[in-house]
Amino acid sequence: MKHHRRRQLRRLTIGRPYQLVAGSAAALVLATGTGVLVAGADQPPTRHQTSAAVIEAAPRLADVASRSHARAAVASPSPSASPSPPATARPSATPRRTADPDLTRTAAPKPPASKVLDYDYQAQITYYYCGPAAVRHALSAAGVDRSQDAVAGPLGTTEMGTNSALDTTRVLNQFVKGDPYRTRMFPGTPNAAQVAQLRADVVTAITARRGVVANVAGDATDTDGGWHSFPGGHYIAVIGYRDSGRLVRIADSADPNLPEYWITTVDLANWIATRGYSA
Repeated sequence: MKHHRRRQLRRLTIGRPYQLVAGSAAALVLATGTGVLVAGADQPPTRHQTSAAVIEAAPRLADVASRSHARAAVASPSPSASPSPPATARPSATPRRTADPDLTRTAAPKPPASKVLDYDYQAQITYYYCGPAAVRHALSAAGVDRSQDAVAGPLGTTEMGTNSALDTTRVLNQFVKGDPYRTRMFPGTPNAAQVAQLRADVVTAITARRGVVANVAGDATDTDGGWHSFPGGHYIAVIGYRDSGRLVRIADSADPNLPEYWITTVDLANWIATRGYSA
C-alpha cells in the first residue's frame, strides 16, 4: 500500500513540470502569429518535443522583429537626408533672338526720280564719227577725258561707221573701272519686258554716273515735236532721265544746233529696234 502511493506521487511530480513547459511553449508559439498550435494536447509532450517547439519559435520571433524593424525604417525617413529640390520648369518657348546690327543688311538707297549728268558735249568731227563721239560723251560723264580719235581706233571705226553695240561696250569697259557695261540687243520690235529693262538699265547707269550709248536706226520724235531721222543708223548717248526713267535725255553729236533733247523710253526702245545699246 505504501509502495503504491509512492509511485503515484512520483508520477505526479515528474509529469507536471512537462505540462508547465508545454503550456508555456504553446503560449509563446501563439504570440508569434505563426499559426502553430500545440496547446490543448491530450498527451503531455516529452522533454524532447517541448524543447524543439521552443527552439522552432525563437527564429520566427526574430524574423518578425526584423520585418517590423524594416517597415519602420522605410516609413521613417532618415533625418540626415535633405529634401529633393523642386524641379525647375523649362520655358515653353525659345526666347526670340535680337538681330545683330552688324549682320543686318541695309536696303539699297532708292534712286532719284530724275537725274542728269554733267558731261562735255562735242559734235562729231567727221560724218562717220558718231560712234566715237557718243562713246566720248559717256566717258566724260564718268570723268574720263578722251578725244574722238583716241576712241575711234579701239572701236574699229571706218568710213562705214562703227559696227555694233558690242564694240561700244568693249571700249567703254576699257576705260571705266570695274567693267560695268553690258550689251543689250533688240533683234526686233521690243516687247514690254525689254522696254522695262531699258528703263531700269538707264536709271542704274545714270545713278552710277555712267552714260548709256545706243545704236539707233530710223525715225523718232522728241517731246518738243522735233523729228530725228537716221535711216542708215546712228549712235547717241543717254546722259539723264526724268519721271523715274520714263523720259530720257539724249546727247546727239549730229547737229550742234540741237545738242540735247528729251524722248520717251518707249520711243527710244523702238528707235533701238534691230540694234542694241551699252549700259
